Amino acid sequence: MQYLDTIFGYPVPLFLKNLIIGLAAVLLGILIKFIIHKTFILLSRWWDFIIIKSTIKHLRRPVAVFIPLLLLNFSLDLMVMPSAIRLPLDKALEIALTITFALILIRLINVLEDYFYLKYDLNKEDNLKERKIRTQLQFVRKFIVSLIILITAAIILLSFESMRKIGAGLLTGVGIGGIIIGFAAQKSLGNLLAGFQIAFTQPIRIDDVLIVEGEWGKVEEITLTYVVVNIWDQRRLILPITYFIEKPFQNWTRVSADLLGTVFLYLDYTIPIEPLRQEMTRLLNSNPLWDKRVNVVQVTDSTKDGSIEVRFLMSASNSSRAFDLRCNIREAMIAFIQTNYPESLPKKRLEFKDKFDNI
Repeated sequence: MQYLDTIFGYPVPLFLKNLIIGLAAVLLGILIKFIIHKTFILLSRWWDFIIIKSTIKHLRRPVAVFIPLLLLNFSLDLMVMPSAIRLPLDKALEIALTITFALILIRLINVLEDYFYLKYDLNKEDNLKERKIRTQLQFVRKFIVSLIILITAAIILLSFESMRKIGAGLLTGVGIGGIIIGFAAQKSLGNLLAGFQIAFTQPIRIDDVLIVEGEWGKVEEITLTYVVVNIWDQRRLILPITYFIEKPFQNWTRVSADLLGTVFLYLDYTIPIEPLRQEMTRLLNSNPLWDKRVNVVQVTDSTKDGSIEVRFLMSASNSSRAFDLRCNIREAMIAFIQTNYPESLPKKRLEFKDKFDNI
């Protein structure tokens, strides 16, 4: 049996010496990871900062794998082994380190995302700036993550000699192949470019209120290829991202979340309008949903069936509050009219003419 060295005067087999070096490197990596983890735990107790807590949350596991692998890779220089074993081991460690490092980069993006999400909180009353920043961050994050994954996969594949040969062979047909791929990827590239356009020109943003395809909902997610709209009844409307470049839609929160709400009631001509204005003012002043900007009662039309159209116009700080405020005012005004002016509710008039009137 071949020996490399002795420990305490005893001969040590070569494979055992390599095993001890490898285990020592892994244990040292685990120890370093443990020290780093405990340091961040202590910092999180002394300093309540989102980046420290997010770093512990997202990077704890990938770093716990990366550091031992890195030290194990360094320890290979101290080992003596045949090329038939060293080369596959080197390749395996190289691939593992590449994947783990890519995962660390992705988790670092998640750490930055947590920081910006805390800084730009959507729960604010006026969250236009927050929705703008979040829309850009969400798109950029997904694009960078996709780019990291593609580059990682390319690095791993190109590390194999056979893959490089295949790539060299494919270059001879790159002209025709490029044309074919260009036609095949035309739609995908269009979606990607539309995504960039939406992220930075922002016809829509995260949490925007839209009327699209006849549905009312909020923008829940913007991906590289599609947009998810959360409909009011908790359905999800999935639309290609190019839809918002090519087709018209309503955005109720494009500039601000403030919104006007209207209620229409159809009443008899005998209804007095001034008491309706007074009651409308009283109801709005007692309703926390009203933002105190607009309070208007107007007769906006008269119909052929003998009734008038009365419009109650009010304002609210966002679309959800405006909808609830409209429902409250509609119910209260109908109750007020039923109680005080029941004779002014819509009625049909019929005129009977006696046949003897012309005699």
